[in-house]
Amino acid sequence: MTTQPSGSLRPTGSVAVRDVALRDGLQLTEGRLRTSAKVELVRTLLGLGVPELEVGSMARPDLVPALADTLEVVAALTESERRRCWVWVATPGHVRRAADAGVRRFQYCLSVTDEHNRANIGRDTEASMAALPDAVAAAAAVGGTVQLCLATTFTCPLTGAVDPDRVLRLIADPRGEGTVDVVLADTLGQAHPRQVGALVAAAAGAADGRRIVFHGHDTWGMGVANTLAAVDAGAGMVDSALGGLGGCPFAPGASGNTATEDVVFALRPDWLGPEAFHALVGAGDRMLAELGETSRSRASAGAHGNGREFDWTLPGA
Repeated sequence: MTTQPSGSLRPTGSVAVRDVALRDGLQLTEGRLRTSAKVELVRTLLGLGVPELEVGSMARPDLVPALADTLEVVAALTESERRRCWVWVATPGHVRRAADAGVRRFQYCLSVTDEHNRANIGRDTEASMAALPDAVAAAAAVGGTVQLCLATTFTCPLTGAVDPDRVLRLIADPRGEGTVDVVLADTLGQAHPRQVGALVAAAAGAADGRRIVFHGHDTWGMGVANTLAAVDAGAGMVDSALGGLGGCPFAPGASGNTATEDVVFALRPDWLGPEAFHALVGAGDRMLAELGETSRSRASAGAHGNGREFDWTLPGA
C-alpha cells in the first residue's frame, strides 16, 4: 500500500479503480470493438487485478450501437467474472432483462437535473427515483446488487451549476435503500478538486454506510487531481477508462473519462507494479488500435517514452 506522511493525504493503495472503457468509453467512438475483443479485454483487466469493470449498457441499441452486444459479452463470461462487472441500467425492466442474461451488478443511473434526465433517459428525476425500489427488488431476486449512479452532480449541460443540496437529498432519499454504492459523476468534467472533495465528503455522510464512487472526466484537465481529491475525501472507488475514452451523447463538449493509465499511475493500487502497468498500457494500445482512436493518457505516453532508467517505461522504449 502506498504510504503517506503523517497528516497528509489518505493512503491510496487499497482504493478500488474501476475501468469503464467498455461502457462509457465506447459511447461516442466511431470505430467498433468486436465482441470477442471486449471479452478478451475484460479477462485481461480482471487478470491484472483491476477489481471491477463496467462492461456494457441496456440503453437502446439504436441510440448507443457500440453497446448493442452487451448481453453477448455477459454471456461469454463466467459467473465469477460477472460478479466483478457492472452493467448500466435505467429502469426495472432493464434490470430484469439483464438479470435473465446473467448480470448480477447493476448500475442504476439517473441525472440530478430533470432536464438532463429527460434528454438521457426520457423521464424526469422523480420518475427515475420512484422506479428505483422495483429495480432493487428485481436485482435482489437474483442475488444481485445495485449502485445508485447520479449523473450531472456538479454541472448540467442544460441548466448549469447544480445545487449540492439537491445531490445530497437524492442520496438520502429512502427509496435508495438497498443500493450498495453511490456514484457521483462529474459528467462534464468541469468540477475542480476542492469542489469534488467537499461533495464527496458530504455524500459520505448522507450515504448511510454505502461506498462512494467518483466518476470523473478530464475535459478541463482536472481528471487525476479530482480523483485524488475524491479519494482523500473518502471515496472507496474511482472510475476511469483506458486511453481516456468516453463522453456522454447528451453532454456536448464533454471529453473523455480520466485515463485509467493515469489514475493507476497516480494511485498505485496494491495490484499494480511496472510489469502490470506495461500490460495495462498494452491492452489500451490494442483496444485503441482496433477502434482507430488516439490515446489521451499522459502516463501511457510516458511509458512509450525514452526513460530507460525508469522502471515504469516500457521495455525497449
